[in-house]
Amino acid sequence: MYDMYDPGQLRTFLAVAQTLSFTQAARRLDVRQSTVSQHVRRLEAAAGDRQLFTRDTHSVELTEDGEAMLGFARTILAAHERAAAYFSGTRLRGRLRFGASEDFVLTRLPEILESFRTDHPEVDLELTVELSGTLHERLAAGELDLVLAKRRGGDTHGELVWRSSLAWIGAPQLRIDPERPVPLILFPAPGITRARALEVLEADGRPWRIACTSASLSGLIAAARAGLGVMAHSRGLIPPGLVPVPARAALPELGDVDFVLLHGHGQGQGRGSRSTATSDRSPADALADAILAGGDRLHRPADAR
Repeated sequence: MYDMYDPGQLRTFLAVAQTLSFTQAARRLDVRQSTVSQHVRRLEAAAGDRQLFTRDTHSVELTEDGEAMLGFARTILAAHERAAAYFSGTRLRGRLRFGASEDFVLTRLPEILESFRTDHPEVDLELTVELSGTLHERLAAGELDLVLAKRRGGDTHGELVWRSSLAWIGAPQLRIDPERPVPLILFPAPGITRARALEVLEADGRPWRIACTSASLSGLIAAARAGLGVMAHSRGLIPPGLVPVPARAALPELGDVDFVLLHGHGQGQGRGSRSTATSDRSPADALADAILAGGDRLHRPADAR
């Protein structure tokens, strides 16, 4: 009973739960898709033949038992990491420059960072909150060690944390006049959602105007709640007080967006290229593992449990 939940199988389960894709989970873990399926089957058997996912050719969804397993998996893996660190006699030290995009301001990322600080008190964690595009630039310039941000369209770099559809959102009372330019609430350049919004409107031949620009997510939310216009935002991270714009507004589809972890030079370039042995890990590796283990928390409000 004590070894019924294998850590490797739990990590595979979390990867599938967060990406809702066996293919994406296999890419994240650098294993075959058949290995992912095998790990999930064995974990379901260990859980008393409980089904953790419903899946068909088009979608993967967590079952009620799968939702319950999320919390248990995080707890077991966290305990496993603490035990490994304790008995290896190795404590992580050094400076870690971590960048997170504005999208995560209202999520439970602070809980993950708090746990990381508790587990690794000798790591000096420096947090930078910026636009995804700016974080990509700072990472390339060597100014950051690890980044959690949206991935540019067509880019394949980074470890996928989860994929979300983008939606036009606004105040519940907002009405879009199809005869007038679409009022936009935007991050400044090089914001990734800004670029996507302008791109799809231009491709659709839909006129637009900028109603508000702010580098602060709270500023954009305030403008949207005031009814100034619409903003492109992850459907899984819609702030309180805002709702998806109704289909009758006939706004073009925005597509999907990937949220990924990106490592700086010398910090490892993916799970397949770095050792999971505690003694070989850098602070960036440890924080990346913590974020991947708790990735489902990143698309839940800070007050959700």
